[in-house]
Amino acid sequence: MPSKLETPNSQLLYRGRFAPSPTGPLHFGSLLAALASCLEARRRGGQWLVRMEDIDPPREVAGAADLILRTLERYGFEWDGAVMFQSRRDEAYRAALDELRRTGALYACRCSRRETLEAAAAANLAPGIYPGTCRGAGHALAGAGALRVRTDGVTTTFADRLQGPQRQDVEREVGDFVVRRADGLWAYQLAVVVDDAAQGITDIVRGSDLLDSTPRQLHLQHLLGLPTPGYLHLPVAVNAAGEKLSKQTYAPALPMDDPLPPLWQALAFLGQRPPAELLEGDIAALWRWAVAHWDARAIPVARALREP
Repeated sequence: MPSKLETPNSQLLYRGRFAPSPTGPLHFGSLLAALASCLEARRRGGQWLVRMEDIDPPREVAGAADLILRTLERYGFEWDGAVMFQSRRDEAYRAALDELRRTGALYACRCSRRETLEAAAAANLAPGIYPGTCRGAGHALAGAGALRVRTDGVTTTFADRLQGPQRQDVEREVGDFVVRRADGLWAYQLAVVVDDAAQGITDIVRGSDLLDSTPRQLHLQHLLGLPTPGYLHLPVAVNAAGEKLSKQTYAPALPMDDPLPPLWQALAFLGQRPPAELLEGDIAALWRWAVAHWDARAIPVARALREP
């Protein structure tokens, strides 16, 4: 049965996106995802969209969304259409929950984090994997607690354009996962699937830290009757300690005074071999070179690489 969720009229045109969370300023790791996704879209004659994933207010930083957009502009990025803000998408996410409820894929969970850890240990599962404790409890969906999606026997496979064939036993390696949190906030997995479909995203280029989330998103796409985009997961930049660059690891914000060196370094990190003379030019010249010479096949095949 076709999904009643919103989908665009046409998905013939290549359409990529960059979807930052406003938890702080952009850093070098963010730049890699933005640059690769944008260049892949431009090189293939498609569109590149920006979406602000602002569905977690406790983690968000005041003014970060505006700063992110200003930084993208300063670094020469141009996006197509208006920026989508997930904080304005409640109606679409509720429609997705209604669809999951209609098909019997949704159930309420009242387990605390401690109870989940104890149940996982009792079932010989790794910490954090939900063993389905509340799957048959029959808790009211409108009551307290989180809402989870069933993964009974689900094994998902897909071919990542860079990382190669992927396979995940979702029930065993993840468990029934949350789509609406116990505090009432929307979970990332649900929001990203609904919004990628609504924006007609045909191809997703992002960091490999999200590679293991992809099978959950494919499972939701199947349940909701939504199309599955192509995926390319980039190597993430890590610091000297092997930690992914992030706000939590104190990654420095991208400098606003001179964007050329970080852009040049990002191209080099992505295997594109930009000539040194680009550092003596301007942003427009670097972008012309980057679009003309972009080759996703040159990106190193790795899950993580040391930052330059």
